[in-house]
Amino acid sequence: MKSRSQSSITVTEPTLQRICAEYLEMPGLQLTLEQAQRLWGLDEDTCARSLEYLVENRFLVRNSRNRYARLTEGSIAIPPLRMAKASLDPARDRRFERACAS
Repeated sequence: MKSRSQSSITVTEPTLQRICAEYLEMPGLQLTLEQAQRLWGLDEDTCARSLEYLVENRFLVRNSRNRYARLTEGSIAIPPLRMAKASLDPARDRRFERACAS
């Protein structure tokens, strides 16, 4: 059986949305990695990467008991999984900077 390399494991936006939705629907939810895997039916690597992505983006925190919980119970946006897009129009950028400076 061929093992997957870590680079082949990707975090998908639908997976992140599902995880975030569960934490938003159940205030106080705290899960271990193993519990999260069972709840969402994910393999260990995908689940771990998804949870760590949400920790890095400050949606979740991993506590001293190795449980993942919401960082805050206030309103928070689900972190997007998108690449930044650079502007290719320098003239437009200068107009925007001048408008902001006014």
